[in-house]
Amino acid sequence: MLEKTIEKAVCDYAKEKGCLVYKFSSPGHAAVPDRMFILPGGRMFMIEFKAPGKIPTPAQNREHMRLGSFGVNVYVIDDTQLGKQTVDHEITQNANS
Repeated sequence: MLEKTIEKAVCDYAKEKGCLVYKFSSPGHAAVPDRMFILPGGRMFMIEFKAPGKIPTPAQNREHMRLGSFGVNVYVIDDTQLGKQTVDHEITQNANS
């Protein structure tokens, strides 16, 4: 399965669940996660999508850690079902906070 196929399925699912979903890019700053998901109330998380079995580059890992140090949840997703479960988890966490 291609990365873009997983990304589209998870993003479509998140939109159906009421999330705002943005393709994220930061000119002049490489290795940022692919997508930003915003939940009602302003809570957000990010996902780096990968083809099955692929892993982030060292630069991506550094950026994920940097974002995490600021309290941003960053997930690496290489499977559609895992991506949907991640969206559900974040929605549940948002409802409980």
